[in-house]
Amino acid sequence: MIIKPKTRGFICTTAHPEGCTQNVREQIDYVKSKEPINGPKKVLVIGASTGYGLASRVAAAFGSGADTIGIFFERPADSKRTATAGWYNMAAFEEEAIKAGLYSKSINGDAFSDSIKEQTIELIKKDWGKVDLIIYSLASPRRTHPQTGEVFNSVIKPIGKPYTNKTVDFHNGEVSDVTIEPATEDEIRQTVAVMGGEDWEMWMKALKNAGVLADDVTTVAFSYIGPELTHAVYKDGTIGKAKEHLDTSAKNITEMLKGINGKAYISVNKALVTQSSSAIPVVPLYISLLYKAMKTKGTHEGCIEQMYRLLKERLYADNLLLDEAGRIRLDDFEMQEDVQNEVAKLWALVNTDNIEQVSDIKGYREEFFKLFGFMRAEINYDEECEVDVKNPGMI
Repeated sequence: MIIKPKTRGFICTTAHPEGCTQNVREQIDYVKSKEPINGPKKVLVIGASTGYGLASRVAAAFGSGADTIGIFFERPADSKRTATAGWYNMAAFEEEAIKAGLYSKSINGDAFSDSIKEQTIELIKKDWGKVDLIIYSLASPRRTHPQTGEVFNSVIKPIGKPYTNKTVDFHNGEVSDVTIEPATEDEIRQTVAVMGGEDWEMWMKALKNAGVLADDVTTVAFSYIGPELTHAVYKDGTIGKAKEHLDTSAKNITEMLKGINGKAYISVNKALVTQSSSAIPVVPLYISLLYKAMKTKGTHEGCIEQMYRLLKERLYADNLLLDEAGRIRLDDFEMQEDVQNEVAKLWALVNTDNIEQVSDIKGYREEFFKLFGFMRAEINYDEECEVDVKNPGMI
């Protein structure tokens, strides 16, 4: 099959297996070029197939020599369409991990369900005994509660009043104003149910009750705060409410793990081009300007740089630096005053006519399509490509 990108809004409905493979190898090469991490040895990544989850699995495996189990919900190819990018990412990761002599297994299914939790626990018992790091990196728009069966759908909305600001269609560079109506109380409740910490707590409780957590176990979930510019649609909006719940869950989990000296942390990460961030109004324009400012200053990082730093310089460093709320801050370069001042200056200037000059919209566009294996210079996208790729570590 000859595979070209096909988009529907902020979603790309095709993925290129060779491009995804190159993306994963690029991350692996980055980690192998850095100093080894004296870190975890048995790592469970819940939400392992893209973004920060994928990068954390790569960093643990190829930086610390860790055995890894990845949980994800991805679609393999069929006769009419390609697999999802996450499927190809995991197939490439498994292949490279096996080549390197690393244990690597994957479970494909609904991580919110009890059955996937049980299957994971059985695999840990059988092959490892105990796990010492759990990365929780699920990013889903909906969740079915495993006990009640209620289906929750998340929304990206402000709270209390409508919000109007600039946004961009990153496909064509058109800058326009967008107004987002405020969320209802039920929409807030459902967003917290999907994106808050209830499922993270359920995972940790199930793992603890099964006796598969090592002493001094660590677990990390990811969050974002961002500048005041994005607060209405993020920190102070429905997603922000979910992240507040995540903060509470971290405290609850740490209390739950007190008997084995376990700790739960929130890592506040940098704004990056992901499938999730592309869906949030205002944010793609902010990221385009942020990339411009940070690349100019030489401080730009992608997912793999962030996750290498999380393990090497934070979780497994001699002294773990935390903010006043007890969170790990990997958004430190993003939130530097000079960076944010530059973004604010560019925000005031940017419009459709000048966006190519004052922002890195080109870089945003390239990063978006690279998520799906496209826009890689070393690949000829006019050639036939095998889409039915098997994952050698799939359980």
